[in-house]
Amino acid sequence: MPNYRRVKVKGGTYFITLVTFKRQIIFATAENRELFIKSLNHVRKYHPFHLEAYCILPDHIHLLIRLLEDDDNISLRISEIKKRFSKLYSKNFGQSPAKNAGLVRPGRSGLWQQRFWEHTIRNEEDLHRHIDYIHYNPVKHGLVHKVKDWPSSSFFDYVKAGNYQIDWGEAYQDDNEKHTYGE
Repeated sequence: MPNYRRVKVKGGTYFITLVTFKRQIIFATAENRELFIKSLNHVRKYHPFHLEAYCILPDHIHLLIRLLEDDDNISLRISEIKKRFSKLYSKNFGQSPAKNAGLVRPGRSGLWQQRFWEHTIRNEEDLHRHIDYIHYNPVKHGLVHKVKDWPSSSFFDYVKAGNYQIDWGEAYQDDNEKHTYGE
């Protein structure tokens, strides 16, 4: 098995993608999306971090997480978030369909792919590009035509803060005009 090594940066900012096991459509319901946010906030109490941006899609989640200055353990947070969600999910709904079908190794929940994808943010431009990517992702996947039509993201927090206009991203698909964070 390959030996995966993650970049560890104290106080680093990370773009994270979590994918469900075999791309199960787990987050199609508001109840499961809320359960994920509840799990994330629970972990944040015990292992603090700043959630800079997020988007919850039916079969995967994008997070932009900034660690505290003296901390470089992003893997701990992701592991704990996935564990907490899996525990709450099984408590509320029983085992995942994949686990019930015997498709999952013992000791696994059947809700998540084993690992997660991570990119360490290098600079302000990289940060803004990833914030845009996160918020535009539901349009990219054809789930909605307008960014504002996807409720499960931090997009509205950015609109409220004045970083985006409410119609941000609409012209992108029509005229291929590039939009960037803060315009």
